[in-house]
Amino acid sequence: MNARLADRLATIMFWTGAAMVLAILALLLGYILWHGIRVIDWHFLTAPPQTIVAGGGVGPQIFNSFYLLLLTMLITTPLGLLAGIYLAEYAGKGRITEYIRLSIETLTSLPSIVVGLFGLLIFVNMTGWGYSLMSGALALAVINLPLMVRISEEAIRSVPGELREASLALGATRWETMWRVILPSAFPGLVTGAIIAAGRVFGEAAALLYTAGMSSPILNFSDLDPLSPTSPLNPFRPAETLAVHIWKINSEALIPDVRRVADGSSAVLILVVLLFNICARWLGRRIYRRLTAT
Repeated sequence: MNARLADRLATIMFWTGAAMVLAILALLLGYILWHGIRVIDWHFLTAPPQTIVAGGGVGPQIFNSFYLLLLTMLITTPLGLLAGIYLAEYAGKGRITEYIRLSIETLTSLPSIVVGLFGLLIFVNMTGWGYSLMSGALALAVINLPLMVRISEEAIRSVPGELREASLALGATRWETMWRVILPSAFPGLVTGAIIAAGRVFGEAAALLYTAGMSSPILNFSDLDPLSPTSPLNPFRPAETLAVHIWKINSEALIPDVRRVADGSSAVLILVVLLFNICARWLGRRIYRRLTAT
């Protein structure tokens, strides 16, 4: 077999593999959206769920998912970014650094159900918070931190060394170089890491079963007091997310329109993730252009 034939066969195999992946993804998305898009209307998107009668919606679950995403990313992003900066720029070779990397790799491989049980013991019981958004956010931060640290480290390491040297040669301090040169250059990779971490927040259910709970109190969206038990902004209230709601509907629901609610909830979850990814990438490009003047 000559080199040209081998190259053509390899190219065909690569394209075939990519086409198969896209076809499977298109079939899954098409099946879910085909069955769920007919259910989605304004009432379904804003109404609370029902426990016995038909006609419930997913309004509180959508809000809980976004609020949990906000709390989780407020914890994960700064900690992951600072840890990535330390490993990429300041950590030397030694046992301490090896232990840190080993701990990160161990956390990456932990099943989410194990993190959920850990969160049940620490964040739910020992803190006295009970099932709450904060407990769920901390559990998801444990899941997402290793990913955010690794992506931040790789994004910072991918910045050309000439930029560091040029900044330091012009008299900038190491921190000024990091803040004004390296981080803007690594911004696309950091945005990608944040989007991946956010996607895991939207789709996570196992860890939240034991931390955020499987129910949500009746919310008064006109009550903006974060300490009120009926306020949607209270981070210490139970909160059922959209992914948990899908699991609960399919496993133990008593409503007569189980299939309708499950199909609609699945379609809403996919559309929310797609919309979030599109908006996040668009915003990331605009911020990157402002930071780099391109």
